[in-house]
Formats: sequence, C-alpha cells, structure tokens
Amino acid sequence: MIAAAGLCALASPAIAQVAVGGSVEIATDERRRGISWSDGKVAPAASVRASVPFGLDLGVRATGTRGDPRHGGADAVFDVTGGFTRDIGGGLRLDGFVAGHLFAGARGGMDYVEGGLGASYALGPAELGVDARYAPSQSAIGGDNLWIGARARVGVPATPFTVNASVGHSSGSVDDWQRAARLRPGGNYTDWSLGVDHITGPFSIGVLYTGTDIDDRVLASPFANPRHTSDKVTARLAISF
Repeated sequence: MIAAAGLCALASPAIAQVAVGGSVEIATDERRRGISWSDGKVAPAASVRASVPFGLDLGVRATGTRGDPRHGGADAVFDVTGGFTRDIGGGLRLDGFVAGHLFAGARGGMDYVEGGLGASYALGPAELGVDARYAPSQSAIGGDNLWIGARARVGVPATPFTVNASVGHSSGSVDDWQRAARLRPGGNYTDWSLGVDHITGPFSIGVLYTGTDIDDRVLASPFANPRHTSDKVTARLAISF
C-alpha cells in the first residue's frame, strides 16, 4: 500500500505536465501546398494533441478527403504526428516533426511518411519562419518529395484579425511518374497563399487564397486530379478546446 502510494506520488507531477487540447473544423476545401486533398469539396476535420514532458508533442488529425482520386479514392486521412518545439531565446524558435499520413478507404497502398524542420522569429505581433518537409522515397508517392517554404504572420494591433502569407516549392525524384503526380501534378512546382483569420477565444474563422504555377496540361495520371490544382479561395471555421 505504501509503495503504491509512493509510485502515485512520483507519477503525479509527470501527469500534471501533460496538456491535452484539440479542435473541430470544417473547410470549403482541404488544400495543402496549393492543391486539393478533398476533391474540391467541403472537408470536415477533427484533431487532438498532447504536450508531454521533455518538450514533445503528439497529435492525431482526421480530415475528410471525400473520395479524392489523388489518394486512391480515400474517405479520410489520419495524420499521426510526433514533434518538438524549442524556444532558444531572443524570439527564436525551432521545431521538428515526423508524420504518418494514413488513408482510410484508399485503393492501392496510399500511406506515406514525412518529416520536417522549421525555424521562426517573433517580434511583437509579427512572426517570420522557414520550413523544410521531406518524404523519403516510397512507392505510395512514386519517389521522394521535398518542400521548402517561407511564411509570415502578423496580428493586426487592437483587432482580432491575423494576416498570414506563405510561399513554397515542391521537388523530388521520380520512380513512378503516375504516383509522383500525386504530390507534384505536372512535376516540380511553386505554391503560395494569402489569408486572414478572425480569432475570438476558441473560435476561428479564416479566408485563404491559394495558388500554384502548375501547368494545366498535367500528366495523364489517375492521381494528378488536375481540376483542383489552380487558384482558389477557401474558408475555414474552427473551434478549439
């Protein structure tokens, strides 16, 4: 009995350090790196995350992909992520992650993994950052895939609005051109975005413009889904807890 009480006492501080949160969202289109992941349709999403001792973060996000041919007709994607964040002083922060993208209801083995590193600098209401995301060579994506990007975010003083912008470039090797067109329709490309969020407590409403320089004459791959690679304005509503 005494030993059990002692173990509970030792475990309590560790448990107290675990912070759990999450969100539910709905977007008019789930777009990542400028291309749709939900066949241009409304996409619901839900996520849960936990910050654990030693500065580690664990999370799972489920997003409706609405039978998108880009992902073999999958109904949803589960992004399972483990990562870290380090504040190194002077407004500088480093972060990294490893993520598995698991596709429910997909045909033909669509799951793949990727990792990433990022650095950001905050000054007042503004933040600037650079990021790199790399998926090693896998049959699901027809080779490897590297995305390098930069981002900026500015909170408008005395308002609930935040303006954000990003630009990125995707490249990589090709082992299977049909599968490679899944993440890079038509080959290497550049994407960009500009948006604004209205944040009040746990509620967030955002409008985002995304664009790419993907050629309309993309390869005739069943995974390219060229109808949803051009410029588009989307909206998102999220509630965090």
